[in-house]
Amino acid sequence: MLEASGLTYIAYILAALLFILALAGLSKQETAKFGCYSGMVGMVIALLATFSKISAGAIGITIVAMLIGAAVGLYVARKVAMTQMPELIACLHSFVGLAAVLVGYNTYIELGVMPEDMIAEMQLNGELGIHLVEIFLGVFIGAVTFTGSIIAYGKLNGTYKLAIFKSAPLMIPFCHWVNLAAIVVSFLLMLVFVGGGAEASAFPLVLMTIIALAFGVNLVVAIGGADMPVVISMLNSYSGWAAVASGFMLDNDLLIVTGALVGSSGAILSYIMCEAMNRSFISVIAGGFGNAPTNTEEKDYGEYRELKCNEVAELLKNSSSVIIAPGYGMAVAQAQNAVATLTEKLQARGITVRFAIHPVAGRLPGHMNVLLAEAKVPYDIVLEMDEINDDFENTDVVLVIGANDTVNPAAAEDPTSPIAGMPVLEVWKAKNVVVFKRSMNPGYAGVQNPLFYKENSAMCFGDAKKTVEEIVADI
Repeated sequence: MLEASGLTYIAYILAALLFILALAGLSKQETAKFGCYSGMVGMVIALLATFSKISAGAIGITIVAMLIGAAVGLYVARKVAMTQMPELIACLHSFVGLAAVLVGYNTYIELGVMPEDMIAEMQLNGELGIHLVEIFLGVFIGAVTFTGSIIAYGKLNGTYKLAIFKSAPLMIPFCHWVNLAAIVVSFLLMLVFVGGGAEASAFPLVLMTIIALAFGVNLVVAIGGADMPVVISMLNSYSGWAAVASGFMLDNDLLIVTGALVGSSGAILSYIMCEAMNRSFISVIAGGFGNAPTNTEEKDYGEYRELKCNEVAELLKNSSSVIIAPGYGMAVAQAQNAVATLTEKLQARGITVRFAIHPVAGRLPGHMNVLLAEAKVPYDIVLEMDEINDDFENTDVVLVIGANDTVNPAAAEDPTSPIAGMPVLEVWKAKNVVVFKRSMNPGYAGVQNPLFYKENSAMCFGDAKKTVEEIVADI
């Protein structure tokens, strides 16, 4: 018979494999449901296995804490709309960071009550120094993740009046030098903390924590709201590495493996998104990227043209190919089901309909894909930007539903634009473009969109859901 520790080890391996399968499954729409189930089963196994390491006296408290957490989680999951998912993720990241800080301090306190012979043995074989480094780094990464995630949440939520929560980047004087100084001072404090050995003082740890909390704020306030999707992904990576540090402190192999999966996948996703937004990956880590527009003056692009719903319906009925480019506005209006119905009506008339998805459409990668899948839109007509960008010039009509910055030609045509160089959906190359918007206000990046004023473009104002439903009725 295997001992309890052996069973726990096997359970951890199985849970780790299921987490890897979850990531693999979530990489494709067809296997996403399998990926979700794999992750859920893996987490259940991990939680049950962890109970074997809990003392009998703490099991009751742990169960109560888990029940409270599960109740809160279920409530939030049922109440939060898809459009609020990015800020929910930022909020959850802050919990991971805070947990790493608390685990670090708890581990430091435990060192103070360890038997002297155990401390002496750890010091003799070099384990004590390594353990102190784990504590210090765990608290540092956790503190940065905690405050950085709170700022990201506030910027995405958009309802708070404080300057640090506004979408526009907030640059303090010499902010990059301040960040560099924070890293250097924290490193010196780590040398002092580790050098103290068994008598390591709490002062450098506490001082570093205060610096790291401020560092997390300064990193994210300097980043504009339009770049928040990349920030969320990067904070996801930070939370993973914070979990790794917690795993080392708790001597929990599964937490190390899981944290490494989260940290590395978050970093890879951040890199992919940086490529999609023409951002420097190093600048993401340093903070304050995407906030240096060379020209923010409003230009006079002329007059825009407006079409009513019945006119859009006639335009669609006389076309042979249609591409729909959805964005955050479609998510806000909950128009995905109406768009799916429109797709069915057009296909029934023999019209080719496809969807063009920008890598950062919405406020989270895959946001539009999830909404369209929810509305039962077939996977095979939902294409990524690189797959469909060359087809716009051979398309009769493009419907831009709630997208703005991701279809802005200024990115390709105006080198002075704040979004210059960002790869976008080249919808303006189509024969006709109809843009569904509530008003002529700029998008999340706060940049004017010359697409609205082009000769082959027209605006269709109103709530996207009601507008599309009216078009469907006319067809």
